[in-house]
Amino acid sequence: MINKTVVKDHDYFIEEMLKIKPPCLPQKGGKKSPQNRLIPLKYFNSRGKRSLLSSENRELPDARPHLLLPSALQQQLRERRMRGTATLVLLGDFMGACPPGLPAGCHPAEDAPWAMLRYDEEAQRWLPLANNLPADLVSVRGYGSATLDNYLFIVGGYRITSQEISAAHCYNPCLNEWSQLASMNQKRSNFKLLAVSGKLYAIGGQSLSNVECYNPENDWWNFVASMPNPLAEFSACECKGKIYVIGGYTARGRNMSILQYCPTSDSWTNLELCDMHIRKQQMLSVEETIYLVGGCILDLGPNQRSGPSEDLLTVQSYNTTTKEWLYLNENSSKSGLNLTCTLHNDGVYILSRNIALSSSLEQRLFLKYNIFTDSWESLGRFPAFGQNILICSMYLPDGREV
Repeated sequence: MINKTVVKDHDYFIEEMLKIKPPCLPQKGGKKSPQNRLIPLKYFNSRGKRSLLSSENRELPDARPHLLLPSALQQQLRERRMRGTATLVLLGDFMGACPPGLPAGCHPAEDAPWAMLRYDEEAQRWLPLANNLPADLVSVRGYGSATLDNYLFIVGGYRITSQEISAAHCYNPCLNEWSQLASMNQKRSNFKLLAVSGKLYAIGGQSLSNVECYNPENDWWNFVASMPNPLAEFSACECKGKIYVIGGYTARGRNMSILQYCPTSDSWTNLELCDMHIRKQQMLSVEETIYLVGGCILDLGPNQRSGPSEDLLTVQSYNTTTKEWLYLNENSSKSGLNLTCTLHNDGVYILSRNIALSSSLEQRLFLKYNIFTDSWESLGRFPAFGQNILICSMYLPDGREV
């Protein structure tokens, strides 16, 4: 017979573990405080379930007892974090106007604009999510972003003063809160941050070839194998547990190579040369296929198309197994530059610039590219509130109050 008390205690334990925040910053010099350690599991067994989030435990923000749990229970924790509704989330500076769907006066205060919005797909409108963006993230450009285990990580970048930073922050949608993490060893901007097999990889940056890996289990960054050369205006994505880097420029000219990084062997491989050059594109993957969205394309192959598509919203695919490239349905009336996109449900959701010059105020269009039907859908116009908008897909708890 199943002991109902044990079941209740197990569920309570799972729920309480979901509330534990990510780790805090280590002390200066890269060394962690002696208090930044895992509390032995027996602490919780002996103190009972009421002590899980006691005041004594809250004084140790890096105490993450879930890392001492059996792997099966850790997997349950991850699955619980994915409960809720898959939702499109926007991060950015929305000062000065309200996105479509928000009532007039939607900002909590003139000096505290909404920093995050969520998209209600049934009502087809954007709603406020949070306005508690950490002060360290305000006016930061060129940062790297990635989602891992339903956390949103924002790392590095540069301030308007052009000073590069190495700071790392994490957004927890279960708590609707931000936490600061250990900083990277290298200040970097205009780089790619990717989630691969439970870790984060910060790749390249302005005049950089080095790569850092972040392990959430110990809140620590370490250098791994560097790219063959520094790259600018490149893009990268994870596909089947490996990292692929395409396009951009080296110090000698166009990068025509497809680079692959294997975390297991900590090595880079030059897979093949491309017949085209692409820069400033976005990259995402589904199974073994990589999708390249937007960017500037120059076809150099024998069956080359017309000149560079400097301002077209194109989608291409590259199959990492067959090495086959496909030109997919392009959206010729939209810009392929300065866009942000994410995979969500059955498509790629994009915020793209409107290239029409009918007004002095730049507009952004909200679009969906369906990867299964190779078709486009317009989801309406979205005013541009600066050049620092990020779109991503996260699971938000059901019943989110706004």
